[in-house]
Amino acid sequence: MNRSLRSLSDANRSVALLLAAGLGFSLAGCNAGPNYKRPVVNLPSSYRGAMAPEIASSAGAAAKPSTAAKSGADAKPATTPLGAQSWQTVFTDPALQQLIRQALQNNYDVKIAADRVLEEQARLGMTKAAAYPSVDVGASYVALGLPGGLLGNSNSSQSTYFFGGLTGSVAWNLDFWGYYRRQTEAQRAYLRATEWARQTTYSTLIEEVATDYYQLRSLDAQLDLTRKTLQARQQSLDLTRTLERGGAETLADVRQAEELCYTAQAQIPALQSQIASQENDLRLLLGEAPGPIVRGDAVADAPHPVEVPVGLPSDLLERRPDVRRAEELLVQANANIGVARAAYFPQLSITAQGGLGSSQFDELLNPANGYYYAVGGLTQPIFDAGKIRNNYHLALSAHKELLDTYQQTIAEALRDVSNALVAYHKSREYRDLEEKQVAAAADALRLARIRYQGGATSYLEVLTTDTNLYNAELTLNAAEQQEALALVQLYNALGGGW
Repeated sequence: MNRSLRSLSDANRSVALLLAAGLGFSLAGCNAGPNYKRPVVNLPSSYRGAMAPEIASSAGAAAKPSTAAKSGADAKPATTPLGAQSWQTVFTDPALQQLIRQALQNNYDVKIAADRVLEEQARLGMTKAAAYPSVDVGASYVALGLPGGLLGNSNSSQSTYFFGGLTGSVAWNLDFWGYYRRQTEAQRAYLRATEWARQTTYSTLIEEVATDYYQLRSLDAQLDLTRKTLQARQQSLDLTRTLERGGAETLADVRQAEELCYTAQAQIPALQSQIASQENDLRLLLGEAPGPIVRGDAVADAPHPVEVPVGLPSDLLERRPDVRRAEELLVQANANIGVARAAYFPQLSITAQGGLGSSQFDELLNPANGYYYAVGGLTQPIFDAGKIRNNYHLALSAHKELLDTYQQTIAEALRDVSNALVAYHKSREYRDLEEKQVAAAADALRLARIRYQGGATSYLEVLTTDTNLYNAELTLNAAEQQEALALVQLYNALGGGW
C-alpha cells in the first residue's frame, strides 16, 4: 500500500512539475506583432466657421494653472465646450428633456446596442479562457457478459465482467508567443468599440428626438399661424361682403376674399396630418405606440446663444464616439497582426491524464489501481501552401484599411463641425432678416387695407400683400426651426449627448 501511495504521489508531482513548467514558459513568453500607438493626425488649430473665441479643452486648461491665476481685465471665465456639456444644459425645455429621458430608457436601438455590449463581453470571456488549461473529470462503468463457448469453455454458462474507472485530464496550449494574449487584446478592443457604438446611439437618439420635437413645434406654430390668418381673412371677407351688398364693392372682390379664406382653410388639414405623423415618429423613438406628444416651449423660444464655445479640434479625438469607435477597431486590427504573426512560430502544448480503474467496485479507490500519463508537444508549421503568410498579409491589409478609415472619420468629424458652425451662424442672420421681412409685410398689409377701405386701391392689392405676409411668416417659422436645428446638429457634431 505504501508503494502504491508513493507511486501516486510521484505521478501527481510529475504532472504538477509539467504544468508549472508550462506556466513558466507562458509567463516568460513574448507577444508577437507590434504594440499599438495612436497614429499621428494633422489637425487644424481651430475650426473653420468658428465665430466665438477659441477656448482650450478642459484637459488643456488643467495643464496650465497659470492661466487661472490671471486677474483684472485679462482674466476670462472658464467655459465648458458645447460638446462636453450635458444635454440637460443644452436643451432647457422641460418637455423636451422628459422626451429625451423616455427615449434613452425605452428606445429599441438603445436596447439593441446594450444587448450587443453584453454579447461582446461574453465573447471576451470565451477568448480569454482559451489561454488557460482545460480540466475534465469523468467516471465510467462497463458490464460485459459473454457466453462460455465464445471464451473456449466447455460449459455454456455465461461469464460476466465488470470494470469501473475515475479519470481526470488536463490540456493546455501554452501561449509562449502571445497568440491568445493578442486574441484577447483584439476582442477587448472590439468590446470597447461596441461600447462606443452604444454611445453613438445615445448621441444620435438625442439628436433625433430634439430634431423631431423642434419640427413638431414648428408645425404647431404653422397651424396656429394659419388659424390666425384664416380668422383675419374671414373678418376681411365679412367686411367685403357688407361693402358689396351696399354697392361699394364688386362681386369680384368678394370672390378674391373667399379665395384667400379657402387657401388658408386648405392648409389646416394638411398641417394636422403632418403633425400626427411627426408625433408618431417621436413616439417610435420613445419606444411607445402612436399617440400624442406633450408640448413645451415654442420653437421660437429654443436656446440660441450668440457665442458657442466649441473647444479645440483635438477634443474630437476624445469626444466624438464614432472617432473613438474607429480607433478601437484600429486597435483590434493591430492586435490581429500579432495573432497572425504568432502562427509562424511553434505551438507548445501539454496533455496529462490520470485516474483509477478496477474490475472490482470495492477496489476502485485503491491507489494501487491508479494510472497516469503526461505529454508535452511541439508543433512547427512547415508547409501550408501559403495559408499562414496570406493570413498575415490579410491582417496587415485590414490594419491599413482601418487606419485610413480612422483618418477619414476624423476628417468627416471636422467637416461636420465646420458645416454646423457655418449653418448655426448663418441661420441666425437668416432669421434676423426674415423678422424684418415679416415686419415690413405686416405694415404693407396694414397700409393696403387702409387704402382699400378708403377706396384708393382695389382688393387685389390687399390679396397680394396678405399672401406675402402669410408666406413671410411661414418663412420666418422655418428660419426659427432651422436655427434651433443648427444648434442640435452642432452639439452632435462636437460629440455631445453621451
